[in-house]
Amino acid sequence: MAEVHLIDHPLVQHKLTLMRRKDASTNSFRRLANEIATLMTYEVLRDVPMQEIEIETPMEVTTGRVIDGKKLVFVSILRAGTGILDGMLTVVPGARVGHIGLYRDPKMLVAVEYYFKMPGDLHERDVVVVDPMLATGNSAVAAVDRLKECGPKSIKFVCLLTCPEGIAVLHKAHPDVPIYTAAIDRQLDEQGYILPGLGDAGDRIFGTK
Repeated sequence: MAEVHLIDHPLVQHKLTLMRRKDASTNSFRRLANEIATLMTYEVLRDVPMQEIEIETPMEVTTGRVIDGKKLVFVSILRAGTGILDGMLTVVPGARVGHIGLYRDPKMLVAVEYYFKMPGDLHERDVVVVDPMLATGNSAVAAVDRLKECGPKSIKFVCLLTCPEGIAVLHKAHPDVPIYTAAIDRQLDEQGYILPGLGDAGDRIFGTK
């Protein structure tokens, strides 16, 4: 099994339950997605590298520890990844941002790339891939495949929901990529949607359905 980190903090679970409701408004769904992403970021970055710097408090000179946000890259899988990106940037506003445009072929359920834009010197940076759903796993694998061509220092994958099938697919292709999620749901349906899930995250975030 892949290294899966289930973030089951009560606040995360509470907000996820509110998101799952089919009568949640677009505004509510979008706000909750950002709030959950903000909360999850604290766990995702628990092991982020730190460095010591000298600072002056109102009382004296001392040494403190800080992260180098510029060495961190949040990579959003378009379009739904945008829905949780802002929540993570709230915590680390200095992080760089990359985008991978992928859409799922409705018949083959495979990921098709149409856009790829990353910060420079990716080999010096730690990457966190963000997408609300890890369902079939095909988009996640395609995104990590492309990112590894750029040779980043490390890659993590963050989603709100996943399922055993998605975990297995990503793990088989990239067993070195840890997964961070707020829930592991029961299964996929025949159309590749997570059950019980929360529907199409992109449509619900942007109000397009």
